Amino acid sequence: MNQTAAAPARPYGRFFLPGPTEVHPDVLQAQTRPMMGHRGADAQAFMKPLHDGLKEVFLTERPVFISTSSATGLMEAAVRNAARTRILSLVNGAFSQRFADIGRACGFEVDELSVPWGEAHDPGELEARLSASAYDAVTMVHSETSTGVLNDVAALSEVVHRHGDTMVLVDSVTGFGAAELRPDDWGLDFVLTGSQKAFALPPGLSFGVASERMMARAATAPKRGYYFDLEFFAKNHAKDQATTTPAISVLYALEVQLQRMRHEGMEARWARHTAMAERTWTWVDDMRERGVGLSVLAPEGRRSPSVTTIVLPEGVRGPDVTKGVIERDWLVGGGYGKLKESSIRIGHMGEHTLEQLNGLLTVLEEVLA
Repeated sequence: MNQTAAAPARPYGRFFLPGPTEVHPDVLQAQTRPMMGHRGADAQAFMKPLHDGLKEVFLTERPVFISTSSATGLMEAAVRNAARTRILSLVNGAFSQRFADIGRACGFEVDELSVPWGEAHDPGELEARLSASAYDAVTMVHSETSTGVLNDVAALSEVVHRHGDTMVLVDSVTGFGAAELRPDDWGLDFVLTGSQKAFALPPGLSFGVASERMMARAATAPKRGYYFDLEFFAKNHAKDQATTTPAISVLYALEVQLQRMRHEGMEARWARHTAMAERTWTWVDDMRERGVGLSVLAPEGRRSPSVTTIVLPEGVRGPDVTKGVIERDWLVGGGYGKLKESSIRIGHMGEHTLEQLNGLLTVLEEVLA
């Protein structure tokens, strides 16, 4: 008999990766339900409450599209449906760089407005760039998972809207569910997230909200393709249907998680994430005062409530720290990309609590001692 390696059965509440994140047992259990057909009256009756619940948690009056793909798929959807020829990408980390790379891969001309990893974008610099050149769309990341930086997408969107019909495209993969996000109020033309981050679902789904003017642009977009054609999404959504065969088991999990999120309330959820983030930042400061040279990469005032990138003391390697945490039956994220050796990342998002986070910080103190 063939045997496959299983994930370690560590106790619930010790999984602090910045994605995928810990999934509540009730949500995991929902996936064991039998399969159902994804067309017909029964499927529509199942999908309608999901669509209604998504509008509530996204704080939008617009449809929330469900894609059976990673969030990277909806990043491609964003550029394919919004761009005609030129895109400006705001780059301040690995995933904002990915947005730019996707634009090029789809055949568009892409300019980058870049700042160093660990910094946020300045609306004034964006204003200057848009005053000098015209673009079909601006891509940006709300919460940059590689650095723990939170961009002020409301202010950046306001700048973009002063420049004609330029679309505002936002990756909120580790923003949604942890940080305040108001697509309609902030004028975001397309905002997307994935199921496996602060949404606290298993991987397999992504979600997108398109403005009216984004849908008008999509109707004439020359390279919108097939799978990620937003008009295709909208036509099926209007009938409470999936666009193509969906990840049905993850939809079962979504049904349960939406109930949990609505019960908590989005403002309460944001507050819980802020409390966990602030506890992490305070712990870093306390450790530094005790002689352990830690620092938070992101600047004060622009730190994500979902993920913190912690810069380690000289001579301490990120992979060694994450290994030490694993040996104690916990899990924490390593530094990403060029920050792999010099940092670690704590994903304090999803269903985690302050009590669980304090347990992790105690373990990190032991590893760093």
